[in-house]
Amino acid sequence: MSLYLIKRIAVLLISLIAATLIVFGFMAVLPGDPAVIALGVNATPEAIAALRARFGTDRPLIVQYLDWAGGLVVGDFGTSYVSETPIGPLIMDRFAVTCWLVLFGLIIALIIAIPLGTAAAVRHRKVSGLILSGVSQAGIAVPAFVAGIGLLFVFAVTLRVLPSGGFVVPAQDPVGFLRHLLLPALSLGLVQGAVLSRYVRSAVLDVLREDYLRTARAKGMGPYRALWRHGTRNAAIPVITVLGLQVATLLIGAVVIERVFTIPGLGSLLLDGVANRDLLLVQGTVIVLVAAVLVINFVVDVGYLVLDPRLRGSR
Repeated sequence: MSLYLIKRIAVLLISLIAATLIVFGFMAVLPGDPAVIALGVNATPEAIAALRARFGTDRPLIVQYLDWAGGLVVGDFGTSYVSETPIGPLIMDRFAVTCWLVLFGLIIALIIAIPLGTAAAVRHRKVSGLILSGVSQAGIAVPAFVAGIGLLFVFAVTLRVLPSGGFVVPAQDPVGFLRHLLLPALSLGLVQGAVLSRYVRSAVLDVLREDYLRTARAKGMGPYRALWRHGTRNAAIPVITVLGLQVATLLIGAVVIERVFTIPGLGSLLLDGVANRDLLLVQGTVIVLVAAVLVINFVVDVGYLVLDPRLRGSR
């Protein structure tokens, strides 16, 4: 098991290094000079050269990459080309907001997916099971931003029971924090819950066909009780894989949802950086998102060992 963890950590570190190379390379080949964008087209060549030296963009690309990657190790993301403020604290503050949104969206998705997928599997030969499967299929077809606009119209515009956007720090106003986060989290959770319920249904169906479940049923256990006592762990293994992908999808989906609900998260910061051509800010934001996805995949791999003792023995 320890050797497996060492290998997974090594893969994680190599992936992170490769991600920094790819992200830096994409930003380097994009057209546009940050100094020209900051000063305007009427700036003199001397002023542009001075600003390039100040930004460090006049150095060779390899030197710029090593300087940027070395700063990432100590949490230094550089200085914004537009606002000339440190990027690291700004990204961390926005990332905390996005984490709250993703966490609540994930909780809502699990609350929807586990009972819906389990019931659809247990009742797959009945009309109610077909109806539950149809509901999940309809949920998959709805984009998260469309669900967000619909929720805004119903609860913020028509009923006026929830705010239409913004964010409140939980330490300042816990109730206001929950009220502001409910609609955007629902927008993410409803759609991802419908997607995840399909995988839960498939995993539970596979377990229900196993001999040990049939034996438990033959001893007098009900379908839900037998599944809970003997099949939960085995059904959870494939779901954990999909759940890791779902968290990554929630992170990407939060970029759009934050814009719809005017939430000052990492997605809004990324879009603002693109609009302002602040390439170093975009570069730092993207690498944080990529690193979060890689760490999630690492946690999923480790979760296999926790859930399945057979894997620990084979490793």
